[in-house]
Amino acid sequence: MNENTLFAPVALFVFNRLDVTRKTVEALQKNRLAPETDLYIFSDGGRDEASWKLVHDLRKYLYTISGFKTIHIIERPYNFYLEGNIISGINEVVSERDRVIVVEDDICTSPYFLKYMNDALNLYAEHKEVMHISGFTRMHIPDKGDTHFTPYLSVYGWATWKDRWQYFVHYKSREEALRGLTPEDLDKLQYGGTNPSLQFLDLNPIPWDICWQLAVYRRKGLCLAPTQTLTRNTGLYSGTHFKSYNKFLGRYNYDRPYVTREMKVDDLCIMPDPEIEAMYPGTFEGHGFEYNLLGRFLRYFYLRLFKR
Repeated sequence: MNENTLFAPVALFVFNRLDVTRKTVEALQKNRLAPETDLYIFSDGGRDEASWKLVHDLRKYLYTISGFKTIHIIERPYNFYLEGNIISGINEVVSERDRVIVVEDDICTSPYFLKYMNDALNLYAEHKEVMHISGFTRMHIPDKGDTHFTPYLSVYGWATWKDRWQYFVHYKSREEALRGLTPEDLDKLQYGGTNPSLQFLDLNPIPWDICWQLAVYRRKGLCLAPTQTLTRNTGLYSGTHFKSYNKFLGRYNYDRPYVTREMKVDDLCIMPDPEIEAMYPGTFEGHGFEYNLLGRFLRYFYLRLFKR
């Protein structure tokens, strides 16, 4: 193994949320491998005068960051939007390196996150059917070991290799994205309809993560996932694809404490565990949202009034 592949670089994507970005950086700095890690920060540009002010404030903070092997700050001259910033950023990193760890501005990581990612990237580098390493899981199943393989991928702190990312296509329409797939394929992708992720193909632009899921599926790829989450999303309620009022109604399962011990990456048989796969449909219920008392009360009346 050469020095270029020993420790994977981290690509961090930020926009204008200084508070959540600071938490994310501080969490990464607490990783034991931070001093050995090259950090690439892709700072998206503003959309208007107000957002540009926030972007400039955040960029001032970026230049105070330390604790990593090297720090590269890439300032976008205009707003690339979430999809454009992430896709082009990953492309830029893998044009120079053979792997990448991807973190968005609101993903707080366990102190063992970087070790887990590097261990997995090194162990499965030559196993081409392994296309994605997840740091987040909807599960909490410590009795099933530390990791497992699944067709389902999460992008709340993840990693891949250059030779897998080459299959990524950012589709421009639902028709293009689903071309060649059968009804059976769509059923498998959505876990029998319990995870209706393909509805997002109607958005413009189409979310990059749905396109990546399709790329992995078309290659019959698998994802290595932990049995306990190593990441926590702390900025859902101010993010691009979530509603801010939801924080008053409950909590997403993306926003829960991460494990605080090392997660061992073993040389597993590369195939999904049927028992774990049978658990996934239940984790998609309510889109992973756990209602509090107020949320359950309002949801009850909403369903009675509008969903008869």
